[in-house]
Amino acid sequence: MTSQTLTPSLATLARETREAARQLAIASTETRNQAIEAIAAALEAASAEIVAANQSDCEAALAEGLAKSLYGRLKLDAEKLMAAIAGVRNVGRLPDPVGVRQIHRELDDGLVLQRITCPLGVLGVIFEARPDAVMQIAALAIKSGNAVMLKGGKEAVRSCEALVEAIHRGLTQVGLDPALVRLLTTREETLALLHLDQYVDLIIPRGSNAFVRFVQENTRIPVLGHADGICHLYVDQAADVPKAVQITVDAKTQYPSACNTIETLLVHKQIAPAFLQQIIPALQSKQVEVRADEPTRQLIGDAFSELTPATESDWATEYSDLILSIKLVESLEAAIDHINTYGSRHTEAIVTEDAEAASHFTARVDAAGVFHNCSTRFADGFRYGFGAEVGISTQKMPPRGPVGLEGLVTYKYQLVGNGHIAATYTGANAKAFTHRNLTD
Repeated sequence: MTSQTLTPSLATLARETREAARQLAIASTETRNQAIEAIAAALEAASAEIVAANQSDCEAALAEGLAKSLYGRLKLDAEKLMAAIAGVRNVGRLPDPVGVRQIHRELDDGLVLQRITCPLGVLGVIFEARPDAVMQIAALAIKSGNAVMLKGGKEAVRSCEALVEAIHRGLTQVGLDPALVRLLTTREETLALLHLDQYVDLIIPRGSNAFVRFVQENTRIPVLGHADGICHLYVDQAADVPKAVQITVDAKTQYPSACNTIETLLVHKQIAPAFLQQIIPALQSKQVEVRADEPTRQLIGDAFSELTPATESDWATEYSDLILSIKLVESLEAAIDHINTYGSRHTEAIVTEDAEAASHFTARVDAAGVFHNCSTRFADGFRYGFGAEVGISTQKMPPRGPVGLEGLVTYKYQLVGNGHIAATYTGANAKAFTHRNLTD
C-alpha cells in the first residue's frame, strides 16, 4: 500500500470526530433517541432547501452525462425525502444495541464474566450518488453510539451539504457535538480517509465494483461492503406462472438501479414455453431490453420482436438498468450451478410450488439472501425491520446481508473478581472453574 501523508487539517478533524464518538459512546439511550428525533425534525424543516439542492445536483449531473443508473440513485424528490426521514424516526424506535449483556457467567465464586455490546467508534462511509444514504447512516451511527465521516460523490455534493447542515442543527439542539457527523467533499479527502487507521474503525464503501475493489486494496482499515449486485431469479418447472411473472417484473423494474434488482432470469426448459409467452411481453411493456440465450430465441421463434442475443459476458454483468438476460436451464441443479458461478453472493430467488425444490435451492445457493416465491427487492435493511442500513455485505463473515444496528456494535468482556489470581486454577491442586451461566 502506498504511503499517504495526512493533511494536518484532516487529521485534526478526525481526532475531533474520534473524541465526539467517545463522548457519544457513554451517552444514555434517551439522549441518542432525542438526537435522532431532533435530526428528523431538522431535516423536515429544511426539506425545501434539501430538495432544491438536489435539483441543482441533478441538473448538473444531466449536463455532465451521468450514467442513468447513478442518476436514479442521485434523485431525491420530496416524496423520497419524506420516506427517508420516516426511516430516521424508525431507527429511533428500535431497541438500543449498546449495553446489551450477551454473556453473564460465573467463572468461580465471586468471579463473574460479562460480555457487553459497545459502539465500534468512528465509521468512514464512502458512497456514489445516494444522498439519502446520508440520513440512513447518520441515524444508525447515532443510535449505535458511533460517529461517522461521510464522503459522497461529487455529483451529490450540494445535496449532502444541505443534509449534513440540517443534521448538525439537530445534534446541536440536544447538546451533542456536530463533529459526530463529518462530511468530506474532495477526492483527496477520500484517499486520506483510507489512511486514517488511527482514528477510523470501519470503512463502508457503497459504489461500483471497481470503486469497492480500490477501497479494499488501499486501506488497512477493515472494510464492509459488496462489490457487485448480480442477482438471479430462477423459475422452476413447478412454478405458478402468473406468480412468476409478477415476481419477475417487480424484481427487475421496481427500482432498476438498485443492487438487489435481478440481472439474469433462469428458466427451467419444461415451463419455458408457457412462461416465456407471458413474461417477455410483460417485460417489454415496461421498456425492459430482453437479452436471450440461443435456446430461448429458438423456442420463441418469431412470436416477439427480435431479442438481443445474450453472450457469456451478460452472465457476469450488473446492468443497473432496464436490461434483463434470460437463460434456459435443464434442471434445478443447473440453475444452482449457474448462480454459484456468476452470482455475487448478494440475493438469489426461486419461484416454485415444490417445497423440496425450494429447500434444496436455499440450502445450496451461496448468497447473503436466498428467497422463495418473492422478489429480490425485499433485500433491504428497512424492509427487514432494521430501520435502515449502512450497506449490504456479501462477505461470509458476519455481519452479512443488509447491515443495520447489529453490524455497528462490537463487544467487550468485563470480568469482576475479589482478589482472584490465575495461579489458583493451575498446578497439581488446581481449583476447578464453576462456569455457571447466571440468569439475572
